[in-house]
Amino acid sequence: MISSNIRFFGVGLTLSLLWMNGLSAETPTATDVAFFEKEVLPILKANCFACHGSEKKLQGGLRLTSREDILKGGEGGPAVDLKKPDESLILMAINYDGLMMPPKGKLPKAQIEILTKWITRGLAWSDKAAAAAVKAHGIPVVDDEARNFWAFRPVVQPTIPEIKNYKSRIANPIDSFVLAKLEANEARPAPMASKETLLRRLFYTLTGLPPSPKEVESFVNDNSPDAYEKVVDRLLESRHYGEHWARHWLDLVRYAESNSFERDNPKPFVWRYRDYVIRSFNSDKPYDHFLREQLAGDELDEITPDSIIATGYYRLGLWDDEPADRPLAFYDGLDDIVATTSQTMLGLTANCARCHDHKIDPFTQRDYYSLLAFFHGIKPYGGDNEILRFIGNEAERNRHAAATADWEGQMANARKQIAAFEDAIKDKLPGGEIDDFKFDGKRRQILRKQRGKLISMEEHDNYERLHRERERIERERPKSLEQALAIKEESHPRDTFVLLRGNPQAPGDRVEPAFPSVLLAANSKPPELPARRDGSESSGRRRVLADWIASPTNPLTARVMVNRVWQFHFGRGLVRSSSNFGYMGSPPTHPELLDWLAGEFIRGGWKLKPLHRLIVMSTAFRMSCQADSAIASKDPENDWISHFDLRRLSAEEVRDSILAVSGNLNLKKSEGPSIYPVIPREVLAGQSVPGRGWEKSSAEEAASRSVFVHIKRSLAVPLLTVFDAADPDSPCPVRFTTTQPSQALALINGTFANEQATLFAASLRREAGTDSTACVTLGLTRVLQRQPTERDIARGVKFLEDNLHQENVSADEALRRFCLLAINLNEFVYLD
Repeated sequence: MISSNIRFFGVGLTLSLLWMNGLSAETPTATDVAFFEKEVLPILKANCFACHGSEKKLQGGLRLTSREDILKGGEGGPAVDLKKPDESLILMAINYDGLMMPPKGKLPKAQIEILTKWITRGLAWSDKAAAAAVKAHGIPVVDDEARNFWAFRPVVQPTIPEIKNYKSRIANPIDSFVLAKLEANEARPAPMASKETLLRRLFYTLTGLPPSPKEVESFVNDNSPDAYEKVVDRLLESRHYGEHWARHWLDLVRYAESNSFERDNPKPFVWRYRDYVIRSFNSDKPYDHFLREQLAGDELDEITPDSIIATGYYRLGLWDDEPADRPLAFYDGLDDIVATTSQTMLGLTANCARCHDHKIDPFTQRDYYSLLAFFHGIKPYGGDNEILRFIGNEAERNRHAAATADWEGQMANARKQIAAFEDAIKDKLPGGEIDDFKFDGKRRQILRKQRGKLISMEEHDNYERLHRERERIERERPKSLEQALAIKEESHPRDTFVLLRGNPQAPGDRVEPAFPSVLLAANSKPPELPARRDGSESSGRRRVLADWIASPTNPLTARVMVNRVWQFHFGRGLVRSSSNFGYMGSPPTHPELLDWLAGEFIRGGWKLKPLHRLIVMSTAFRMSCQADSAIASKDPENDWISHFDLRRLSAEEVRDSILAVSGNLNLKKSEGPSIYPVIPREVLAGQSVPGRGWEKSSAEEAASRSVFVHIKRSLAVPLLTVFDAADPDSPCPVRFTTTQPSQALALINGTFANEQATLFAASLRREAGTDSTACVTLGLTRVLQRQPTERDIARGVKFLEDNLHQENVSADEALRRFCLLAINLNEFVYLD
């Protein structure tokens, strides 16, 4: 599979070289127009229209807003020469050959290649798309046309399409939409994946863990029609499902367990939020209620410990405990909340309108501050009194108050008896000891010296008994009620003003809480807000926002979430820009499918497990990664979904899989305070105080799943970092997938990899004995999650023999090296 991709990349490179070799431009095709809309127009919009798209600000007389204007050119002549496209002024400018455009910095090589291809292919154009882009580049206009943008229209489930071919491949309506797209483009779907490949894919997509050899064998040998369906249902009921899918949500809400900045102190009890998310996914809590709890869990009709814990959502961001400008730091915190809420839940980049109207989307600065007003009553992050709340019920609070009062009475009585004894003796002490007797810590020592002198032995024994009794009472202090990192709010929220250029010192017009105007009908009334109540712990405003976001009539919420679920199953969403459904975002590859899934999601009560089941039961999910070269030449990014995309395991999946195949993964841990895997001293040395804030877990605890690893913003686990774990400083909708030398070094030279290879080898010895073939077979079966071929086994055995005879190492060391080699195989790290 990988080799075929490499061959295709070589063909693409050859074509790129031909385009740059002075050939005359070709006549644009429909594919070229689509390429313009998807690849070229965003580059022009982001880099060119500011100076070459406005009537008021036109540099060099060159306008780039129509094909005719480009061919006409400006003061320097035509911008594109279709007869000699490689000599076009635009290409000279973007390559910094005499001209230098854009002046702010040279475009990346990939973007230069896109523009080169566009020009040499005939300068394809779309007047409609370009006009929308030019309009979007100016001041955002909220009108009927803006409200009719695909993402802002109400969700309406479309009719399931009829197809002519491949009807046997329809397992559910998802396949009808996918096959209709392929049929429209005269393309065919890839063959179905093998049972071993499919099982591995299913395990990772639902639980983030590899199947065991026994699970693979059982599935391969189960020929019943519902064999696959049974595994799907079992995995959805596994608690490991919630652990895996919680990690996706934690990426989106910038979950971390420390505050960043200089001290990077820990956030108390923040792990309860992580456990809440895991429980919510495992219980299949309706997504609309999941959102309401996080946005307004303290304002719901029924307030529960979970709904309080959920509001820890507001406390996950960065916090500077010594800001140079406190008002600015306060609004930075609110901006973080606006950004995370709008991007994660609505797919909107609302935070781009903090200092001015949004440059692209119909979202004004007034809209931004009207949205911020819902959060303006939140008490800023600070001491425990501002950020912690008890999560027990009223009866538990009453019992705790009574027990505490009783304990305080006992402590007061014990202290009173000790003080009475000390007051009776202190005036009789020698001069020097009278001065020292003022200090509590020295009194027992002084009186011990006076035993049998100023006080009798019996009196001293009684004095010591009183101290022991006080110490006992002190140890038996009632345990604190369980606490959670949560929101606290002023009952009277602050007035909100549009801040000119985002400056807290320059307030403009006053605004009230309101929803983005582009998502409302024209002339809509502002939302009805609860009346202010003296003594109330909150304003109730966040509940109003939560109900609107979680409403089935909101055009974005369901679309955004089903797109994310699709992304985490297929490696990319139907909308690739999964946190940007605005004008600059990617349009959906299958808009009807997206709306059908969103409608189905709402109709099913916002339940995620049925949505997962629907997706993984489709034949679209069960296709192989085998790409057809003819289709790939027309659809290189697989937007038609003609095959399943190969993907690398995530950072957490890599670590958990190494632990699993080594037989060392601790699956007992399912909740509670986070774990601290060993971090090499060399890494700890990079801290200002080496090791500060990184505790030591037992070896068993440290081998728990990666979702339970403590996330310290200034100190990350190296293996997770090199394999592109999420940056917790901001919402992470899509993980990077990099290929870098540090990954190979981590898996070959890293302490963790070598320790696990040692444990892996010991496990093989216990199960397979000293027989080399048996050890290699079992090791590869664990790592590859399939039955190894004779060639695989022969190569493994030869590796052992070469180490024994050529490297002169022991049999155990040779096996350890083999285990290290096995966890470095591409087939282990990649999922097809």
